[in-house]
Amino acid sequence: MTRSVPPIPGRPKRIFRGTVRTLAAGVAAALCVTRPAAAQAPPSSVFIEELTWEEIRDHIQAGKTSILIPTAGTEQKGPHMVMGEHRYVLEHTTDQIARALGNALISPIITYVPEGSWGEEPTGHMRMPGTITLPEEWFVDLLVHTAKSHAAAGFTDVVFLGDSGGNQDGMRTATEQLNREWAGTGVRAHFIGDYYEKTGDDQRSYLTGLGYTDEQIGRHAGMLDTSELLFVNPNHIRPAELAPDGGFEGSGVSGDPTLASTAIGERLLRIKIDNALAQIRASVDDR
Repeated sequence: MTRSVPPIPGRPKRIFRGTVRTLAAGVAAALCVTRPAAAQAPPSSVFIEELTWEEIRDHIQAGKTSILIPTAGTEQKGPHMVMGEHRYVLEHTTDQIARALGNALISPIITYVPEGSWGEEPTGHMRMPGTITLPEEWFVDLLVHTAKSHAAAGFTDVVFLGDSGGNQDGMRTATEQLNREWAGTGVRAHFIGDYYEKTGDDQRSYLTGLGYTDEQIGRHAGMLDTSELLFVNPNHIRPAELAPDGGFEGSGVSGDPTLASTAIGERLLRIKIDNALAQIRASVDDR
């Protein structure tokens, strides 16, 4: 026999029923919030770090068989820019490149590259704290093992491109070694040197065409690098530290970063992206 619940003295019974309905609605809402995310659409990211292994497998099976392996020096960029400038630029450019290709994903950006010696008298950018270097042969081994890992997963075109100078020879060497080993297998490596080398010439031509001098443009952490980072991630620039040639001898800056702008940065990055796309497409077609 079911017993009825007596009303609370001094309070209408309908209020109790309303409270029950409110609690039930709250429980239902909580269940909706905590429901597993399996029903959600997969992310649109092209970075494998932001994908699950099943999503990567499905992308490969759907035809995304090219993998970009970007390399970026962790090196001093003067008093006004953070050490990871090259990585932040690559996050932008490789995303644009992969999406334009339509059949590519992006490997984690390799930020350990040759940057000079850390001996008793450090050389190159190693003279500044925070710079990280790797012996050339170790760098090549890192690239080779990374490439072979992706080939084992089903990628058939492995694309190397780098945003700093110290890693260009290593990527070229790794590409040559891999293609010797992969001969006749249907897997191929591609070194996209135009992303850095041809782009450097094209960018300088663009800026001199605007009237800037070689001294203003500089060679490191000047107008070029600063404009690019200003466009992709201005939070990583210290405006108060901007000064021609860094403001003092030994600053690590060559050129005048005070002349940098987001508009220039956008155009410089477009040159990088277009040069890389052209060479990647030509190299893949050639195979």
